[in-house]
Amino acid sequence: MTGNDVGPRLYDENVSEHHDDFLARGPRVALRALTRADAAEFIRLVRASEELHHPWLSMPTTAQAFTAYMDRTDAVETARLLVCLPGADGAIAGFVNINNIVRGAFRSGYLGYGSFAPTAGHGYMTEGLGLVLRYAFGSLGLHRLEANVQPGNAASLALVKRLGFRLEGFSPDYLFISGAWRDHERWAITADMIDAAEA
Repeated sequence: MTGNDVGPRLYDENVSEHHDDFLARGPRVALRALTRADAAEFIRLVRASEELHHPWLSMPTTAQAFTAYMDRTDAVETARLLVCLPGADGAIAGFVNINNIVRGAFRSGYLGYGSFAPTAGHGYMTEGLGLVLRYAFGSLGLHRLEANVQPGNAASLALVKRLGFRLEGFSPDYLFISGAWRDHERWAITADMIDAAEA
């Protein structure tokens, strides 16, 4: 495994006024790439969701912070995905990032995700993250995904459990979020686990 052992970029920087090119679709939600053209709507939803996200996530709330967020994820192979509601004119219900993807013998990435307050609590993220798993293990050719979750984040823990992730460990002071180093539980899932669950 080397730093040069990466595949193609996984997001589309093309500006489009219509988001009808979904990467995957489910019964209620669909996935598409997050682009710089989404800045205003993404920031609006993050601001509306600050109470929901604190202290679990620290997301960009200004145009400058959004640009920095996009620039930072440009530096490594990352899939930046939006969970959308096709039946509601493509409204954004949440986001999922597959960060720090490594190819070669590892074929793994780290998940970051969150719902947005206007549509939270309707199961859209369960369906959306399920689509992400199939997209990652299918089209992207990955083998393993890891989600690091703070022990007090009951909603996120319930989500990974529902989708069949296994608990692999505990990392004290793992990530600096909202002004403090936060402990995290490490949850992971592999393509084989999905195959076994669907057999």
